[in-house]
Amino acid sequence: MIRILTFICLILISIGCKNEEKKAIEATNSSEIRTERADNFGIVIHGGAGTILKENMSDSLELAYKSKLEEAIRVGHEILKNGGTAMEAVTKTINVMEDSPLFNAGKGAVFTHEETNELDASVMDGATLNAGAVAGVTQIKNPIDLALSVMNDSPHVMLSGKGAELFAKEQGFVLVDPSYFYTQNRFNSLQRIKMAEQEKETKVSFADPFIKDSKFGTVGCAALDKNGNLAAGTSTGGMTNKRWNRIGDAPIIGAGTYANNATCAVSSTGWGEYFIRAMVAHDISALMEYKGLSLAEAAKEVIQKKVPQLGGDGGVVAIDKNGNVTMEFNTAGMYRAHMNAKGDLKIGIYKE
Repeated sequence: MIRILTFICLILISIGCKNEEKKAIEATNSSEIRTERADNFGIVIHGGAGTILKENMSDSLELAYKSKLEEAIRVGHEILKNGGTAMEAVTKTINVMEDSPLFNAGKGAVFTHEETNELDASVMDGATLNAGAVAGVTQIKNPIDLALSVMNDSPHVMLSGKGAELFAKEQGFVLVDPSYFYTQNRFNSLQRIKMAEQEKETKVSFADPFIKDSKFGTVGCAALDKNGNLAAGTSTGGMTNKRWNRIGDAPIIGAGTYANNATCAVSSTGWGEYFIRAMVAHDISALMEYKGLSLAEAAKEVIQKKVPQLGGDGGVVAIDKNGNVTMEFNTAGMYRAHMNAKGDLKIGIYKE
């Protein structure tokens, strides 16, 4: 009897050891999976899309764009590499482009018909689906930062005009004089359009000195951080010669900006009226969620089919929850860049 009990105890101990060993192996494998995921991050940016042709671009200007795109994306990539959040990477990357006169956002914002600068921006957090946006601000140096503050420090999603700037003051933002946004190239572009209006007696709009005959110009960023969280942001000065406090897609959540950890993060650059009507950024996410399309398939469906069918054009940059990236556009070019977890850098301007 004693021998039988001893034998049973030995069997139970053996089984217990095997179970513990199995758990240890599973834990190790699980840890490996988590580590693999933690190392998977990426960032993608755009600086506007439109009729960007090699023959219209000097070598020095092309180099200036590529250098600024690289500077911007490396800022965000470094944040992600060091364990920072996708939202921090998005906003700090966009700050670099907002501070450059090369892009139609922040410092380089285009002029309205009244010779002022009205700026729009938005951000969205893929983990919480929280979002913030501002529209028609005239004294905010970095509108993307104010959009982030609207998301974090107010009960609202979008603020506009004077109300947005009053909120900015209350949050400690230093307002800049509107003259900060003056750049000669942008002002000259407005004057050329006004002259064309007088000659043709028609309403002419949209020309941009750096994107020939473009209808738009925007900067944006989408990122995936080591924790698996997605974020997106977009900032713009809108259309040259715009009137009546026109607002485009950049500050509209679902049109210019969208992020959802279940699918992807998207920033748009296009003819805003059409991107609003098509709800471009959200539609890409919806196609992934409801139809099971890949990020590349969804972006292609929206940018190459749906938007052109409405009569619009433009592009998007996006990254999905697995780190896959797309930079889809239906115009002659789009200023763009991408960096993955390995640090591989890709910069583009023209259609390849």
